[in-house]
Amino acid sequence: MPQKDPCQKQACEIQKCLQANKYVESMCEDVIREMRRCCETHAGNSICCSGFKDSKPPEDKSRNSLL
Repeated sequence: MPQKDPCQKQACEIQKCLQANKYVESMCEDVIREMRRCCETHAGNSICCSGFKDSKPPEDKSRNSLL
C-alpha cells in the first residue's frame, strides 16, 4: 500500500481555503506558508510539493517600503 503524502493535508487545506475565499490567495497566506514549511521538510517525499519546489513567497512590500 502506498504511503500517504506527508504534505497532502496542507495541499487540501490550501484548496479548501482558496475555494472558500473565491481564489484570493492573500486570504490564504497562512495555509500557503504551512505548505511551504512542509515542502521544505518533505520535498523529496511529497508529490504535492512539485509546484512549490521552485516557487518563492512574494516579497513583503511593506518591509521594502521602510528601507
